[in-house]
Amino acid sequence: MLSSLISGSGAPDLTSFFSFDYIVLFLPICLLIYALTPQKARRYTLLALSFGFYWLVSGKLIIYLLLSIFSAHYFGLWLDRIISKRTEALKEAEKEQRKEIKKAYQRRSRGVLALAAALHLGTLLVLKYSAFAAANVNSLLGLLGLDFRFNVPKYLLPLGISFFTLQAVSYLVDVYREKVKADDCLPRLALWLAFFPQITEGPICRYSQTAEQLWSVGRIDFSNLTLGLERLLYGMMKKIVVADRLNPLIKEVFDNYNMYDGGVIALAAVCYTIQLYMDFSGAMDAVTGIAQMLGVTMPENFRRPFFSKTISEFWKRWHITLGEWLKDYLFYPVTMSKPMQHLTKAARKRLGNQYGPLLAGSVALLCVWLVNGLWHGAAWNYILFGLYHFVVIMVGRFFAPLIKRSNERLKISPDSAPYRIGQIIRSDILIVIGELIFRANGATAGFVMLKKAVTDFTFSAYGKELFTALGVDIGDFVAVGITVAVVFIISLLSEKGVDIRSALREKHPALHYAAILALIIYIVILGAYGPGYTPVDPIYADF
Repeated sequence: MLSSLISGSGAPDLTSFFSFDYIVLFLPICLLIYALTPQKARRYTLLALSFGFYWLVSGKLIIYLLLSIFSAHYFGLWLDRIISKRTEALKEAEKEQRKEIKKAYQRRSRGVLALAAALHLGTLLVLKYSAFAAANVNSLLGLLGLDFRFNVPKYLLPLGISFFTLQAVSYLVDVYREKVKADDCLPRLALWLAFFPQITEGPICRYSQTAEQLWSVGRIDFSNLTLGLERLLYGMMKKIVVADRLNPLIKEVFDNYNMYDGGVIALAAVCYTIQLYMDFSGAMDAVTGIAQMLGVTMPENFRRPFFSKTISEFWKRWHITLGEWLKDYLFYPVTMSKPMQHLTKAARKRLGNQYGPLLAGSVALLCVWLVNGLWHGAAWNYILFGLYHFVVIMVGRFFAPLIKRSNERLKISPDSAPYRIGQIIRSDILIVIGELIFRANGATAGFVMLKKAVTDFTFSAYGKELFTALGVDIGDFVAVGITVAVVFIISLLSEKGVDIRSALREKHPALHYAAILALIIYIVILGAYGPGYTPVDPIYADF
């Protein structure tokens, strides 16, 4: 839009919620059009705006979104017809026939679901992972001394495909499980899959959570606008003041890790962990805020993850909707499958009730973490990221009974403040190690960086010029430190059950509006933008 025209690029920059084009032009225009549309037509206006947004950012790649919508609608209705026919058949059947009828229709439903899942997930696999697979097969062929090579395909990846694919699959599985009824209204299903604030970075919504909200005739009111704006600005503060300001340091160290001591690498890993949280949770604040302006309540995707006492708890608080998707549509089906049931039974006999289920459950957990790693990207460091968390969680579960007995013997209370704080610090250190692997430019780089951080933990090589060498100055760290402290205090109060937003709005309305103004001023003064700063794309939009 305006900034694009000034720069001569022609296309608007809408990939970030916090770009000038998005927040100053696109979003206000959308809200104005939505508000001016007659009440009954607003659902179609919102659908048109969502398709318009996707076309502006992805162009002809919108065809993949449309295919996902049409196939989800078609297969959902197909499954619904099978369920209806089964119901009718059972009504007319004799008691002894019902079991066979159920089996026959279940086989048919499973076949349709398998075909639908293959289409949706197959498209994602081909577009996102075929090049990675071909390159690794070629490397293996080279090691074996074979001359044959596969062509490495190159595909343009549609924006948000990892998100809307998982949503479509969840809808189809829920129809199959009869948790939701297939939607015979194509525009409603399309709006649920294509909703413009959500499609680039999530959250991954269930049909039952937001479909009817989006389709209901929305009403823009002053309260929703101000609350949504406040949440949007809070996310913008996280992204522009913290995440973008830390980017030069992180990029420099991860790109040139051989030049830096282990202490600097550890600092960069901590900074990246902070950056990733501020970037992604800031984007979720923006999604939630924009949706609230439109009268829609989105599921929360973060719940103060760095207060977690274990890695398992962390992943119940971080990217919540992805974790719940993997639990409901991968972990439980694998765990409840017949082979796993047999394995669990055999493991119980050999290892007892304590460690038997742990061994059997590890298979399902391994599947979850391999998929979690690969979902983020087609590279070995993402696979290692998943395996790392699998190992850490399994070690924690294995030693949990021993730790419990030790605490009882030593009369250590797990509820005591020092113990809980120690657990939180331990968990956060383990998370930082995982994020180092996640961000590293390849698996080898990750191993080298981790080794240096452990065996060469010094800052001596740079002395006072360290920050200058890393592309940041003391002012950057002061701005980041103040903002992180603000977010920490708000998160700590929220962890203790204090909702600052509600308290300000209900008891001190003037302070509520003052907070909005303060956020704007704070972002304008301390935000990382303008000359000397390169705009940083949203991290999770690449996944």
